[in-house]
Amino acid sequence: MARLREHYQTAVRELMQEEFKYRNPMQIPRLTKIVVNMGVGDGVQDKKKVDAAVSDMVQIVGQRPVVTKAKKSIAGFKLREGMPIGCMTTLRRDRMFEFLDRLINIALPRVRDFRGVPGSSFDGRGNFAMGVKEQIIFPEISYDKVDQIRGLNIVICTTAETDAEARALLKAFDMPFVN
Repeated sequence: MARLREHYQTAVRELMQEEFKYRNPMQIPRLTKIVVNMGVGDGVQDKKKVDAAVSDMVQIVGQRPVVTKAKKSIAGFKLREGMPIGCMTTLRRDRMFEFLDRLINIALPRVRDFRGVPGSSFDGRGNFAMGVKEQIIFPEISYDKVDQIRGLNIVICTTAETDAEARALLKAFDMPFVN
């Protein structure tokens, strides 16, 4: 079992129960999934860039991502419908907890001039979104083998109904919020 999952079941649930006074244990917010997305704008000219992004994503999250394709043609970007423009994956259960553990304890502290993640990145329904500018903050990625620096979008989905509940949940997992 993942370390953060045990921490959730032993400590976080009780902490959330006390703080928000839930009557039913099923009301306690929990993580449902983490969606990791990597856009590759240069994939229009060179298909190998999308393949490199896919291999980076496999190393980072531990499962094979889906290649995302353009929904519409945009002449200004020389983009046609169906062209590969990125990759994404959805993490659930143990892989989700393992990824969150590595993100909070290993990757985020490696960001240069890191002061914390903004607490204003909630969507109003308990989901938290953040962007990472470089994939090389993850220790699985070798800096020498990277052909290009790419960013990631990470969305953490919870069952919390409000942003305050979701923030308390992520704070209990030691997410380093700025404010």
